[in-house]
Amino acid sequence: MTFRQSIITCLRKYFTFSGRASRSEYWWFFLFCLLGGFVAGFTESFINGITGAQDGPTLLSGAFNIATFIPSIAVGFRRMHDTGRSGLYLFYPLIAIIGFITFIGLFGPDELGASGEFIMPDGIVGAIMVIAGIIIALSPLFVLWWLTRPSQPGQNQYGPNPYEVLS
Repeated sequence: MTFRQSIITCLRKYFTFSGRASRSEYWWFFLFCLLGGFVAGFTESFINGITGAQDGPTLLSGAFNIATFIPSIAVGFRRMHDTGRSGLYLFYPLIAIIGFITFIGLFGPDELGASGEFIMPDGIVGAIMVIAGIIIALSPLFVLWWLTRPSQPGQNQYGPNPYEVLS
């Protein structure tokens, strides 16, 4: 799949969270979102520099990011499906962070130190917090690993292999 085909496919499948997406479809669209956000931000900085506004409006990059947010999540879901995983695995880092914050709220220190710093609890609660912190640090790498895996050959529970359909 080419860069252009990927953009067209992802925008046509704006709200399509089912099915499968090839690696090229996902990563070309990822590059499009990255470059589009960069160009929009650069354009806004240039316009704000000309007008003299230090922190001018960010309507262009905001509109681009809002317009590509849902298709980015949708193609991520389809990419996870292509590797044989649920699309919800895409949210693994977010789920780990929410669990960690909930754990701190329930079992963390009742108050901050004298100068407002966080006091690391002792014992089992402290050990669990360290392990959870390591999991949170590694969880985006797990998602990146899953997104780079090759397609499952043949049909899986999410549909036919996108490479076999295109052939």
